[in-house]
Order: sequence, then C-alpha cells, then structure tokens
Amino acid sequence: MNKGIYVVTALVALLLMSSFSDPTYKMAKLKYNGGGDWYGDRTALPNLAKFCNDNLKTNFQIQDETVEVGSAEIFNYPFVFMTGHGNVIFSDQEAKNLRAYLTGGGFLHICDNYGLDQFIRPQMKKVFPELDFVELPLNYPIYHQKYDFPNGLPKVHEHDGKRAQGFGLIYKGRLVCFYDYQCDLGNGWEDYGTYAGDSQETRLKALKMGANLIQYIFTNR
Repeated sequence: MNKGIYVVTALVALLLMSSFSDPTYKMAKLKYNGGGDWYGDRTALPNLAKFCNDNLKTNFQIQDETVEVGSAEIFNYPFVFMTGHGNVIFSDQEAKNLRAYLTGGGFLHICDNYGLDQFIRPQMKKVFPELDFVELPLNYPIYHQKYDFPNGLPKVHEHDGKRAQGFGLIYKGRLVCFYDYQCDLGNGWEDYGTYAGDSQETRLKALKMGANLIQYIFTNR
C-alpha cells in the first residue's frame, strides 16, 4: 500500500474517532484534461462545506481546493468533486492514480452539469474496467442519512426533463464513486441567485443531499 493510500485511510480513521469535531478537512475540485469546464460550480463546495459544518458538526475548511487527476495530492482529500459540461480525458497514469485513490479509501462525486455523460462514462471505464455504473435503489443508505430522501435525488435543474438518477461504482462492496445524472446537485449548492428561477427550497434540498453524501462517506468505511 502506497503512502497516499495510508493518508486517506488515516483521515477517515481520525474523523470517525473525533465524531466530526477535532481535525480540519478539505474538499477538492477535480481538474482534468480534454477541454471540459472542470472549474464550474465555483461556489458549490464552499457552501456545502459550511452547510456540513453547521448541520453535521464537521470541521471542513470552507475554501475548496483544486487537485489534478494524476497528482499525488489527491490522497490528501477524503472527498473530491468533479463537474462539467464537456470533454474529459484521463491518461493511463491518471486513471491508475485515480483508481489507487478510490480503492484506498477516497471518494469521488461526479456531477453531470449537463452534457458530461457521454464523456465521463468511458473515462471511468479506464479507471475500473471491471465495473459498470449501477443505479442505486431508493433504499440505498446514501439517501437515508441525516436527511431522508425516500424518492432519491432531488431534481435541481430540468435539462432534458428526465428524472434525476444516482449511479454508483461499487468496488468490493464499497461505494467509491457517486454520479448524479439529470440532477445537477453542484448547481444547487451554489450561491442563491446564481441561476435565475432557482428556489431556496430546491437549494436546501440539494445541500441536504450533499450532506448525506458526506455523512455516508465518513460512516461507511
């Protein structure tokens, strides 16, 4: 096991022992190649971190950070967020590095900001050739943490008018990657008023679902 994997494992162990109170943790946005707008949802993670600190009693750093797919720094983050509308390319080295991170205790949340689906699926196949995204059933624990979502993901933006779906990659019985499709959770976490017509109610639902993700990650290791 490499040093980076030990870092992720240690972060998770510390969080469980501290009951979300002592250490400081950071969220990171994934920077990838291919030309897609990886930098979208600029205010999403700071707002999610603050919401989790206020409601789950976590101690996340409010300011998010950026980490590249192939960087050793990725092992410093228990939660990595990925978004965008366009093309995504993982090199062989990046795919190998991302796999090591995820199998070693890390977690990736992919948010389809509309148009990402056709690009991200083949790239995640490079990371886990043996796995396919599976739709998580409505009774999956991720929907039933501090906040209950009996109907699954909330619908933040309409896009094609399809129902919101939550997909997962499950490695050796552990959910290592959650993918929200036709939902746009990241947009829901952004500052109120960023998108015309978005309601406070919808934004609160998105933040609550994000908090469920964080709570699930740190209590199901």
